[in-house]
Amino acid sequence: MSTILFELGCEELPPKSLKPLRDALLASVTEQLNEANIGFDGITAFAAPRRLAIQIQGISDKQPDRSEQKRGPAIKAAFDADGNPTRAAMGFAKGLGIDPSDLITINTDKGDYVGYEQTVHGQATTELLPNIFQTALDNLPIAKRMRAGSSRNEFVRPVQWVVLMQDEAVIDATIQGHETGAKTRGHRFHSPNYHGIAHANDYLELLDGLKVVADFDKRQMLIKNQVKALADEVNSDAIVPQDLLDEVTALVDFPIALRASFEARFLQVPQEALISTMQADQKYFCLTDKAGKLQPYFIFITNIESSDPNQIIEGNEKVVRPRLADAEFFFLQDQKQPLFALTENLKTRVFQDKLGTIWEKSERIAKLAAFIATLMQQQGHDIDVDEAVRAGILSKADLASSLVGEYPELQGIAGTYYARLNDEPEAVAASLEEQYLPKFSGDVLPKTPIGICLALADRLDTLVGIFAIDQAPTGSKDPFSLRRSAIGVLRILIEKQLPINLVALVEQAIKGYSTNEGSKITKMGDTFTQVMAFLNSRYRAMYTEQGVSVDTIQAVQAINPHMPLDFDQRIRAVQTFSELAQAEKLADSNKRVANILAKSEVNVADNVDETLLSEPAEKTLYQAVQQAQKDVTPLLEAADYTKVLQTLVSLDEPLTQFFADVMVNSEDAALKNNRLALLKQVRALFLTVADISELQL
Repeated sequence: MSTILFELGCEELPPKSLKPLRDALLASVTEQLNEANIGFDGITAFAAPRRLAIQIQGISDKQPDRSEQKRGPAIKAAFDADGNPTRAAMGFAKGLGIDPSDLITINTDKGDYVGYEQTVHGQATTELLPNIFQTALDNLPIAKRMRAGSSRNEFVRPVQWVVLMQDEAVIDATIQGHETGAKTRGHRFHSPNYHGIAHANDYLELLDGLKVVADFDKRQMLIKNQVKALADEVNSDAIVPQDLLDEVTALVDFPIALRASFEARFLQVPQEALISTMQADQKYFCLTDKAGKLQPYFIFITNIESSDPNQIIEGNEKVVRPRLADAEFFFLQDQKQPLFALTENLKTRVFQDKLGTIWEKSERIAKLAAFIATLMQQQGHDIDVDEAVRAGILSKADLASSLVGEYPELQGIAGTYYARLNDEPEAVAASLEEQYLPKFSGDVLPKTPIGICLALADRLDTLVGIFAIDQAPTGSKDPFSLRRSAIGVLRILIEKQLPINLVALVEQAIKGYSTNEGSKITKMGDTFTQVMAFLNSRYRAMYTEQGVSVDTIQAVQAINPHMPLDFDQRIRAVQTFSELAQAEKLADSNKRVANILAKSEVNVADNVDETLLSEPAEKTLYQAVQQAQKDVTPLLEAADYTKVLQTLVSLDEPLTQFFADVMVNSEDAALKNNRLALLKQVRALFLTVADISELQL
């Protein structure tokens, strides 16, 4: 057992790709070792700005020997009548380099054959490793490879050196066009020269002394701890997004965190703009107080252990100042006119060629938001319809602002700031930011009633418009993010407990495209049908992500509820029902009922003629159905679907006994039709909640 060390030294690797490259290299090498049946105790991957490395502990020296069976011609063809080997057998033996007398008989289902069992000696690990590492490098997820100088070898960055060692010895090979060796390089500035590696186990300790923390995770933890310590010194919390943390970790060999500051006057600018420019452009960690308000500090990570850190701090303060000043300029420039005045610019900005301008979209959003606000008002929500209209008109105004022009990610956020500065009602101002929620799967939803109206109106208007011009998503292509928009609509209606019908919303959204000059939608009926189908299709994606089984979703979709909140309540009821002991039998019975009714050649009556009930089992089932109908009526009015299904469990035994004792397809047509009517009532009871015959229990 020994230790293997592989290191690929490069020019600085792309920081956003470093962690994925490390993980892919580790996965590929591990998979290849397992496929080659090479045992090892442990394997670790390292990644720093100028290197990718693998260390394998306790690796076996060779592959295990294995037995391999070679099969030749059939026995009948291999030996003549006297038992002597034929030319076929001798040719087979000669090909293996053995005497015909060494051949054995191999018994198979298709007959007996001659053959030979030989031992294949495993290859030495050192012979296999160069190809394993080269293959792993070739398979790394690199979008664009490059060549260095006249080299024909391609990689994401020019390769400078390659280390491949078994304990203290070099494994001679050529990888990425470089001869392997036992020398590495340290920190680019603190220790730039080559240094020999005495033993593969010394790798991390040697690099630590050369100011390189090769372990990506360890380096990241050092950064997190240092950032927290510096933030604590000024009683602040650091904003540390994982993507930014990964990128910064990939930029430095030897992380040293320093805290700098900027002028407090910049804090009048929307903090989102300041945070955006400091994170995206400078890779800084911003600081907030305990309430989340931005503080005039930032933390940056340097790759140099300086004797005078203040110079580095002053340099970063000098660099960031113009960027913050730019944000300040845009913010002040926008305030020279009220937010509403910016809407004039939207009249010449196109939302979509066939759907008009952004201003026209704002008008549609305002009308639809008013419709939704009216529905919410009728349901008891405290909401001002006029304010919803005002919010709709202002909803896209900030798209014409200088601040959003420079920082597109601030759309909505900038509008909220400007609306407050213009003394717009707080309900209006808050909604301008909330209209874009949720922005991604699992994101928070709008909190205010008007924010909910805008979020729904914006998404529904886009859905209807894009479907109307035949630009629906196809395959993986969804340029208008309609799938995300649809799920956003469903989530808002469900999680905000809004009993609003999708039919009414989609119809109203379609009407919004009608003006005195006509409608931009030529096929209103087709558009309605397609949008409704699309929204209904999103239930499956949304609920499967929550762990709901597909058959449960299908059971509810089979009855096509048009109210998302109602759909969700039915889903929860079916989930609870599925856990009952009687669920499987009732689901099977419902399948049987559905099949019988589907095969019926007559129109089955809705009512049962009690005088035609002759068998005890059908009388018992009829009485159980009558009682169930009475019991579930108030439960359905309260939309308590869970209790409805729990009540219908009482039909389990009567229904089972009915199928055991009663012949549905009686020769007497009157009896047959009456029994079908009884089963139709059973089926109708369950369909008040879902089609449980869809369940696969």
